[in-house]
Amino acid sequence: MGALFQASAEVKDWDRFRSAIDWLRQGVGHPDGFISLRVFRDTADSSRVTIVEEWSTEQAFRTSLRESGPTAGKEFASRAGVEATDFQMVLWGSADVAPIGDMSGLADSGRVTAERVSASPSAAPGNGGRRDGVLLHRIVTLAGSVPDRLAMVDLDGRSRSYADVLAAVARWAAAFRRLGVGRGQTVVTMLPNSFEAYDAWLGLSWLGAIEVPANNMYRGEMLRYLVDNSQAEVVIISRRFASRLVPILPDLPRVRAVVVPDSIAELQDLPVRVVAGADFLTDTSVDLEGPGPEIHDVSAMVYTSGTTGPSKGVLVPWGELAEATRFVPEGFVEEEDPYFSAFPPFHLGGKAALCTALNAGGHIILRETFSVTEFWNDMRRHGVRAAGLLGPMVAMLLATPPRADDADNPLESVLTAPVIATIDEFQRRFGIGRVASGFAMTEIGFPLSTGWAAPNTRTCGRVREGAPHYELKVVDQHDEEVGPGQVGELVVRTRDPWVMNVGYWQMPEATAAAWRNGWFHTGDAFTYDDDGWFYFVDRIKDALRRRGENISSFEVEAGINEHPAVRESAVIGVPSELGEEDVKAVIVLREGQELRAEELMEFLVPRMPRFMIPRYVEFVPDLPKTDATMRTRKVELRAAPINADTWDRQASGWDLPRE
Repeated sequence: MGALFQASAEVKDWDRFRSAIDWLRQGVGHPDGFISLRVFRDTADSSRVTIVEEWSTEQAFRTSLRESGPTAGKEFASRAGVEATDFQMVLWGSADVAPIGDMSGLADSGRVTAERVSASPSAAPGNGGRRDGVLLHRIVTLAGSVPDRLAMVDLDGRSRSYADVLAAVARWAAAFRRLGVGRGQTVVTMLPNSFEAYDAWLGLSWLGAIEVPANNMYRGEMLRYLVDNSQAEVVIISRRFASRLVPILPDLPRVRAVVVPDSIAELQDLPVRVVAGADFLTDTSVDLEGPGPEIHDVSAMVYTSGTTGPSKGVLVPWGELAEATRFVPEGFVEEEDPYFSAFPPFHLGGKAALCTALNAGGHIILRETFSVTEFWNDMRRHGVRAAGLLGPMVAMLLATPPRADDADNPLESVLTAPVIATIDEFQRRFGIGRVASGFAMTEIGFPLSTGWAAPNTRTCGRVREGAPHYELKVVDQHDEEVGPGQVGELVVRTRDPWVMNVGYWQMPEATAAAWRNGWFHTGDAFTYDDDGWFYFVDRIKDALRRRGENISSFEVEAGINEHPAVRESAVIGVPSELGEEDVKAVIVLREGQELRAEELMEFLVPRMPRFMIPRYVEFVPDLPKTDATMRTRKVELRAAPINADTWDRQASGWDLPRE
């Protein structure tokens, strides 16, 4: 059984209150069994707050209560400048737990009431309930209590309050409804990292429709496959990407309308109804209609890289995104704080970033594309104390020439994955106080976290304690658990519902295979140590990861094999100096054919995203195969990935065009 300490108070001096909260966090984080401390603002009275401490067991709660409860409560009340009578205790758990016991010792620190709540912490008093974990309902709450508070800043010069965000959601929801979009329908979006990308997502979600965000680099067959496989009838696309629809629309008979939000006039070269942005949003209501989504509703369908087949649409419930807020360590983003996110909204990371900022009552800072040269200027200009960065981005910042003012910036906390080996140097040079990491996947959410004190740079973290009660194992090929130090596949499940994927779209066999024996199989090789720290080893499946982008080797190979001179190909990952991997293609040509690597690059540029185009190319007579199934033995190709016959696009000076 678990326990909560719930303290309600009227705040008269916010600086004094924040200082007291910092003191409480420093002291309360030490006892065994403590999980988290969170602060919630009252929706009806913004001067009132509720402080909630979560404990993993009733015994841990009892021990803390007995040893330090009265003293800590009185000290906090004094530091915060609040009345002691504002405090109360709440215990949650099943009805068969023994009575809480005598609490008379707390009399000096205020009125105490004991309640039993048959619920998990995520539904306990003061935590807003499971429904409040849905970002949209949090926006509704904050737009009502602090309507003028800053919620979003786009570095193109625009900003929005919480009231502005809610009005935009209402307008987009109304516009989609007028277009005939309803509950359960899929809508493809292809928009840059901007307000409009989040407007489209949240507007669709309010209706119960399902956004299908397309990677902004998709084109050709990959874009056609995503639109067709998702069964979308409506596509929302930026004007700059609209020309990519022209060659594929004849093969997409379901598509009946294309909305171009940043166009002021219809685009005449598309053979379907085209709606310009001004017409799309004209005369739309700023009042929300309907109840909005629940925790079990699908928040989005995010396509992730295929392994032995095409990409799969992952159905991500709102409960999974709600965990983004709990995943980050305590104190990462506070009320009214800015949070810089370099994660695009077509990835789960970009959506999780908005949840992290807004669920905390802070605001998100958006830049369309990550800029090494402008990053520190952005941090200083907006007073950013917390940022989310991919490991390769950290490496790029560290690779810049040192400056005398490197440490003269407000950034204090960085959430990054994977952690680069030279992270200590990055922290010293730029004055970063703390770094955290973890492990997340589109399918499983956020089960592992390092907190602020990882024992080394290699670990992905420990299993997060408390709700939603993740369970992780490392297993062999028969799903039998292996011991510490042994390599196996990472499998995951949770006790609480709706915090992991609810399946792959239109792929029941793939869903059943991934969820076999009641555990989700990640396809990643892991190991763990005696202290419970988990370590990523390799990818069991043939997926690569380059600078934050998941890449399907199957899809890269399919694109290469379209060249008339190519008989077959195999794509592998090669460790990159910036972390993660670069793409290498090993190619067998048809008999009598010739092909230069530069010619292959020219062939691939209009056919696939830039991040998927191989950096390395090697031509070989044959690929190594297994005897039984004749599958390519990629382990042999990885044994010596860079050799005398390997062409390096970067070393050759062959530059990819930007667009």
